[in-house]
Amino acid sequence: MTVELISVGTEILLGNIVNTNAAYLAEKCAGLGLSCYFQSVVGDNEERLTMVLQSAVERSDVVILSGGLGPTEDDLTKEVAAKVCGRSLCMDDKSKERIAEFFASRDIEPTENNWKQAQIPEGAIVLDNDNGTAPGVIIEDERAKVILLPGPPNELMPMFEDKVVPYLERLAPGVIVSQTVKICGVGESKAETVVKDLIDEQTNPTIATYAKTGEVHIRVTASAEGHKEARKLIKPVVKELKNRFGNDIYSTEEDTTLEKAVVDLLLANDLTFACAESCTGGLLAARLINVPGVSDVFKAGFVTYSNKAKRKSLGVKKSTLQKHGAVSKETAAEMTKGTAFVTKADVTVSVTGIAGPDGGTPDKPVGLVYIGCNVKGDVTVKKYQFNGNRAKVREAAVAAALSLMRGCVLEYFSKVTFGKK
Repeated sequence: MTVELISVGTEILLGNIVNTNAAYLAEKCAGLGLSCYFQSVVGDNEERLTMVLQSAVERSDVVILSGGLGPTEDDLTKEVAAKVCGRSLCMDDKSKERIAEFFASRDIEPTENNWKQAQIPEGAIVLDNDNGTAPGVIIEDERAKVILLPGPPNELMPMFEDKVVPYLERLAPGVIVSQTVKICGVGESKAETVVKDLIDEQTNPTIATYAKTGEVHIRVTASAEGHKEARKLIKPVVKELKNRFGNDIYSTEEDTTLEKAVVDLLLANDLTFACAESCTGGLLAARLINVPGVSDVFKAGFVTYSNKAKRKSLGVKKSTLQKHGAVSKETAAEMTKGTAFVTKADVTVSVTGIAGPDGGTPDKPVGLVYIGCNVKGDVTVKKYQFNGNRAKVREAAVAAALSLMRGCVLEYFSKVTFGKK
């Protein structure tokens, strides 16, 4: 079954906002086993939106539109969808009542145009909006199922999860179940090479690789009569992936991020953590702090951007900075050792590099980053060369730091287990 995504809004075309809805919907639809061959962005223009939607319903089984369900005149999605599907708009009393309750609970007087949001295409399925005023809509056209969702992500996401996912699951015969194997420390090309034979031979389940910053996700999707049967098909494939990738797999749970896996590893081994950052400017600490429960392991974070800060806060030697420079293996090592000395943390990580766009030299180009990790006195420093703009380099460095820290902790306990400590 195919799905097509249409994002509506001139502000997306102008680059005023990032189209996160499309990324979210594409990933979720892939997890449901839907094939997405087309995505479009169209402004708040009736003629162009009509043209895009007409093409979509002719070539796709499901068409999901996001945005354009607001109360103003330029919110045209519902009107265009009704026209393309040959439906008239009529007032939905339940939706009107919910909108009235929404404003009353906030002691706000609704304006006349707010009732526009309660206009629903004739015969459509209404999706109640528990987080806003615009209801979602499903039009079951003879050519395609047309699903209209509100634009704000905090409205779109829960509506999709709670109301659209069950609907889409009912459309397909049987069920479609996916499991994601998440890998860090391995590039996309290498990961694909490792599983190429499985991809070439795939039937059911299917295997697909997705590149993330510093990670590769492999989604295994099976179709069967029921969830139990689908999970049975997935299990041996996931087992084979574990055999091939080993400790590079940090999770097989959809909701587990790399930073959560790292925090869970620290918690499981009763380890404390601290970090010292230069080019990443606190991004590593910020990403870890997103994880609930991190306060039990995270002791401190330093942003030592200048050489003086590296010397004063972490004890990096002046001679080291003069001889090797701030961006060097030696400085990264002294930064992580100094962090451990100051904080008494079990695990420390240091990051120093050239994020750009300026500051690079032939010997030390933009994107060069050194990351150090100290686990109870065992110090590892790795050199990385990242590509992209300043933001991309910093983001990649944080992902690499998390991956290195996880790998160093696992290696440390592997040595302890086998009596090498």
